Order: sequence, then C-alpha cells, then structure tokens
Amino acid sequence: MANYGSADIKALREKTGAGMMDVKKALEEADGDAAKAEELLRVKGLKAVAKREGRSAVNGLVASAVYDAGKGKRGVLIEVNAETDFVAKNEKFIAMADEILQAAVEAGASDVESVLAAKLGKETVKDRVEGLIAVIGEKMEVSHVAVVEGEHVEAYMHRTNPDLPPQVGVLVATDAAGASVAHDVAVHIAALDPTYLDRESVPADVVEAEERIATETTIAEGKPENAVPKIVQGRMNGFYKSVVLLEQGFARDPKVSVGKIVSDAGGKVTAFARLRVGASAE
Repeated sequence: MANYGSADIKALREKTGAGMMDVKKALEEADGDAAKAEELLRVKGLKAVAKREGRSAVNGLVASAVYDAGKGKRGVLIEVNAETDFVAKNEKFIAMADEILQAAVEAGASDVESVLAAKLGKETVKDRVEGLIAVIGEKMEVSHVAVVEGEHVEAYMHRTNPDLPPQVGVLVATDAAGASVAHDVAVHIAALDPTYLDRESVPADVVEAEERIATETTIAEGKPENAVPKIVQGRMNGFYKSVVLLEQGFARDPKVSVGKIVSDAGGKVTAFARLRVGASAE
C-alpha cells in the first residue's frame, strides 16, 4: 500500500486544486511522494491542455484596472475566455482573472504575450491558466489586452447578463477637463461600439475603399455626373458618423455628437479601448 494518508491527500488537493480521485491516483503512482505526485498531476494537466487546443473558448469575462502612471493614469483591460458561461461565472475562474489582471498591472504588460509571461507568485500567468484547465476541464485563454494612458482614464464595465461577470469593458482617456464627461462617453462606447477616435485615426486605405464604394454606388444609381461628388461626400459623412467616436450621435441624445458633449465640457478625449467577450469569434 502506498505510504500516504488523508492529510497528504488534503494537502495536495489544496495545493493543486485537482480532484480527489486524481490526487489519490497520483500519490499511489508516486508511492506517497508528494513532490512526484504533484509533478504527475502537472503532466496530466498539460496533456489535457494540449487536447483542448482546438476547442473554442468564446465565453468568459472582461476585467479592468486603472492606476497612477507617471503624471497621468494607465488603464488595462483583459479578456479571459472559457468554453461555457457556466465556467465564466465560476468563482475559481473569476479569481484567476483577477490574479491575471493584477499580474498584468505589476508587470506593465501591454499585450497577450507579455501578460502570459508575467509572474504570478512562483509561476507565470500561462502556468496558472494551464493549471486551472487541468482542474476545471475546459479550454481557457487570455485572448485580448488593451492599454490606454492619459491625464485621466475612466473604466466602465457592462454586464450583458446579470448572472455573468462583465462581458464588455471600456477605457476612455481624457484631459483633466474631460473627466466630468468621461463616464458618459465610456457608457456610449459600450453601447455604440465606435472603431476610431476621430477622422484622422481612420486609415487611408479604409477611407479610399469607402470613397470608391460610395462613388461606384452613386454612379450605378444613375445620379447626374455633376451631383456625384456632393452625394459621395454626404455618404462619407454618414460613414464617419457610424464609426468615429467624436462624430457619433451621443447615446443619450442622438441629435448631439459625442464631440460636442466633450467640447461643451471644455475637455478632450485622447484615446479609448473596448473589449467584448467573444467579439473576435463572430
């Protein structure tokens, strides 16, 4: 009989989070050697990770943190995914996401790779994720990271389902004067999902493609040749109003643009970021 008892089983379960039968089997294979049993559980967990690589993880949560950084603020958003909404609201999954967020903040991480490499105690974030996969049995991943810096940074987290953790996260950077309307702008971004901050932020190739489509559509409609430029300009204005934050109609009063709301407050929006769980899988 293997040289271990209930206290050894309990200790190894608490350390690894593995199920009782898995722990007992590992201790038996290791002849009671806790260190070796932990290694066996780790190997089993990594094999489970490999088996789940091809599966989709489109549920999960978004978490945010805003903190002092130099003369201003820095905001971080992370999206952590699982396969089912059941796991997305699991306490261990939520706790892991909070740990990952803190590790990202402490490491100053700004992309997925640097977050996964960030230290989390004696292990890395990547190790932590793989460890929980072995325990819960679903594919999990850190899929997106967004960082915004500015004089003032506002975070807004939105729950699309009251039974789940936040599914949409927004960060808005403003100057000091814009802080008074930053929350309202963040709520607007969560609802209307703009792509760009201002016209200058829209890539030239995107503008060229939209102008070409607008021109070809107008000509195909048989509009008079001399009227084409004006009609195209009107359609381009409509395009900008649909994708540019400062030109969108404000969610609370669509007759007024977001840009006017901000300028009336004497402020300026300098950057924003928005993450929604599973958006990249659609």
